[in-house]
Amino acid sequence: MKSKLDKILLIDDSEADNYIHSRVIKKANVTDEIVVKLGAQAALDYLQKRENGQYPNPDLIFLDINMPGLNGWDFLEEYKKLDKEQKKGVVVCMLSTSAPDIEQQNITKYDDIKSYSQKPLTNEALEYIIKEVYPEKVE
Repeated sequence: MKSKLDKILLIDDSEADNYIHSRVIKKANVTDEIVVKLGAQAALDYLQKRENGQYPNPDLIFLDINMPGLNGWDFLEEYKKLDKEQKKGVVVCMLSTSAPDIEQQNITKYDDIKSYSQKPLTNEALEYIIKEVYPEKVE
């Protein structure tokens, strides 16, 4: 990579999946920071909180679809309501164990989603997503 992403946010209620996805991301050495939130509401709270006068604005969000409480679709509905400044430069990628054809139909309803991948996240999928979303960062 020419340059790393500043921050990747993982939103998934499964600690095991977060562990696996964090390992894949760390091994690929594509970001300086990985932030993990165990639910959609925790992620929304995080995205709306300023630190040192700025919103966290991760470069990339990996969002699980099937979560208790607020699921991935609920997250996206609330995410749409955030100020542009809170979403500036953020790319959302869905991760799911659900059938891709069903999810693809729903994904087209959301402009914020730039990619979809089956769980677990693999190195190949991560590389593909980064090449598609951030071609300027890839050699």
